[in-house]
Amino acid sequence: MSTVIRGARLLGEDVVDIAVEDGVITAIGTDLDTAGADDVVDAAGLVALPGLVDLHTHVREPGREDAETVLTGSQAAARGGFTCVHAMANTEPVADTAGVVEQVWRLGREGGYCDVQPVGAVTVGLQGTQLAELGAMADSAAGVTVFSDDGKCVSDAVLMRRALEYVKAFDGVVAQHAQEPRLTEGAQMNEGPLSGELGLVGWPAVAEEAIIARDVLLAEHVGSRLHVCHLSTRGSVEIVRWAKSRGIDVTAEVTPHHLLLSDDLVRSYDPIYKVNPPLRSNDDVEAVREGLADGTIDIVATDHAPHPMEDKEREWSAAAFGMLGLETALSVVQQTMVDTGRLTWAQVAQKMSAVPAAIGRVGDQGRPLAVGEPANIVLVDPAATRTIDPRDTASLSRNTPYAGLTLPGEVVATFLRGRPTVRDRALVTPLPKEVRTA
Repeated sequence: MSTVIRGARLLGEDVVDIAVEDGVITAIGTDLDTAGADDVVDAAGLVALPGLVDLHTHVREPGREDAETVLTGSQAAARGGFTCVHAMANTEPVADTAGVVEQVWRLGREGGYCDVQPVGAVTVGLQGTQLAELGAMADSAAGVTVFSDDGKCVSDAVLMRRALEYVKAFDGVVAQHAQEPRLTEGAQMNEGPLSGELGLVGWPAVAEEAIIARDVLLAEHVGSRLHVCHLSTRGSVEIVRWAKSRGIDVTAEVTPHHLLLSDDLVRSYDPIYKVNPPLRSNDDVEAVREGLADGTIDIVATDHAPHPMEDKEREWSAAAFGMLGLETALSVVQQTMVDTGRLTWAQVAQKMSAVPAAIGRVGDQGRPLAVGEPANIVLVDPAATRTIDPRDTASLSRNTPYAGLTLPGEVVATFLRGRPTVRDRALVTPLPKEVRTA
C-alpha cells in the first residue's frame, strides 16, 4: 500500500509532500510523483505531526466495560490523533500480573486503531502494601516499562524506594500519583477561599507537593527514573524545576484540563468538573502553562477517565472523579499554548509524541517524520473550529468538561504505520487481523 500526502505543513512549517509505502516514510519533498500511488491525500492547509503518544489513559477494560473498552478507547485515541496510548492499571482485576497486562496488550492489537501499551501496577491490587510482579510484567509479551498505582498514591516511602530500585534493572519508570492520603481525606475540590465559600472539603496543594518533594529525593538517592502524573500546582512546578537543576532523573506531565480549566467552574456544583487532582486556581493554571513552555513539565498527558452517566450525574460528593480527554487534547493544547505563542507545532510534537514515547520506551512510536521512519502521522486543520458535543465521541462515556465550548483545530486524518485509522475526520475500519499481524 502506497500513499502520498500532498501539500502538508511539516510541523507547521515547510509545505511538503510525504510518500509512504508499506508503513514507512519513503520520501519527503515537493512535487513528489503520485503516478504509482494507491492513494493521494490532499493535505493543503493541514499541519503534519508525528502520531501522538499518551502516557496516561484509562481504558477501563477489564472490569468496567460499561465505561470504556480497549477498542472504544483506541477509537477515541485515533480520533484525537494518537497512535499509541498507555493504559493505566486501575482496572478490575488490577493490571498487577503478566496475565492481565498481556490481555490488555492483545486487545489493543486486535482493535488495530492504535498501539495500547499497558501500565503495570506498582503494588498488588493498588493496596500500597506489597510490590506487584514488576519483573514478570516487564518480561511479558506486553513488555511493560511504566508502573503506576494511578488513582492512588504509593504513600509508603519504603515501598516507593523499593519500587524505584526494582525498576532500575530493566530501565523502567515509576509514575506517581502524588496525593498524600491523610491530607486529602474527604477532599472534594481545590483548597482555598472558594472551597470555604462553597462548603466543600478542600484539597490542599501541599498534599501533591509533599509527595513530589519526597519522591524526587528518593529517585536521587536510588538513581532511578521517576515520572510525576498530572502535576497541577505552582509549588509542584517549582519542586520539579529544582529537582531537574540538581540532575535528578524526573519527568512530569500536565493534563489538558489543568491547562485550560480552573476551580472557578466548581461554583456550578456540576460534577463534570470533579477530577483528581482537582481543578486548581487561575494562578496554578498560569504556572503549569509556564512550566510546560519552559520545559519544566515534559509532556501533556490526557488522563482520559471515562465514567458511565450514573457515576457522574450525581450529587457532587458522590460523583466519580474524572474527565474524558483523548479527542480534545490537541485542541486544548492549541488554544492554550500554540495560539498564545507559548509553543510551536514542532514543540507540540516533542511534548505530545517524542518525549512521552521516550519516557515509556516505545521505540517505534514518537519517531520524527523523516525518511525511513514508521509512518505514524496525524494531519491537523489548525484553522478549523468545533463546538464540543458529548454525543459526538467514540468513547462509551460522555463526561467531557468541554461540552458546548468552541475549540480550535481538528484532526482530519490519523495514520498508524501508514494505514489510516481516521480519514476525513471519520474512523476507518481496520484491516482484518490476519493482515495487520502478518
